[in-house]
Amino acid sequence: MIHTPVCDLLRIRHPIVLGGMAGGTSVPLVAAVSNAGGMGTLGMARTPAEQIPKDIAAIRETTKAPFGVNFLLFVAREPAIDAALNARPPVFSAAWARADQDLRALFGRAHEAGSQVMYMVGTVPEALRANAAGADVIVAQGTEGGGHVGWMATMAVLPMIVDAVGSTPVMAAGGIADGRGLAAALALGAQGVLLGTRFLATKESPLHPNFKQAVLDSDGHDTVLTEIPDIARANVWPGAMARSRRNAFIERWAGR
Repeated sequence: MIHTPVCDLLRIRHPIVLGGMAGGTSVPLVAAVSNAGGMGTLGMARTPAEQIPKDIAAIRETTKAPFGVNFLLFVAREPAIDAALNARPPVFSAAWARADQDLRALFGRAHEAGSQVMYMVGTVPEALRANAAGADVIVAQGTEGGGHVGWMATMAVLPMIVDAVGSTPVMAAGGIADGRGLAAALALGAQGVLLGTRFLATKESPLHPNFKQAVLDSDGHDTVLTEIPDIARANVWPGAMARSRRNAFIERWAGR
């Protein structure tokens, strides 16, 4: 069994964390990952504030193991963050803060609630910002990840972030799907991995069966980094591309 210092910090048996994918996680999936010895994380980017304490209570009814809640900070509303921290989750996970957001104050509130802070980044400057603000764990995500990502590949950005943040534990994300990916991440200085897409096809995932089958059928060559879906929805992300499944709509508008 692989056991690293971050396992002790997060009080988990295996250095594997479920990514807090908005719409891709559920209470049963979070509980299943935590009960298996990893750490489940419930994405709350779209969750109304009044629903958050109910979801956290439901997680606690199905697992006694540590779990996390996850927010996209550039769209997160204060009532939702307050509701989550008032429920005192073991881990407060976040990503994609705006430049004007005070991470030190937010992380301080999380620590006062008894939560460890995990923050996902895609660049060294982001990692330095989160580290200076007091993050307990930094997640280094590369462009191989599903959904919104930064601009550097996992194998390139991971060791750079490990070197930049000193003794702060780093976990790797992006393109990792099995034990070989975990081994590679450890060799590059990470203490564990965060997986998202790998869990989308599980029975506990809330996604439609057709979506799950598309994940299973994919060999990775049918994905593309693009801004097209976000532009079409007027959904502005702070300097991010999205790894999406190539489809007729994306093909039609590519390069325009």
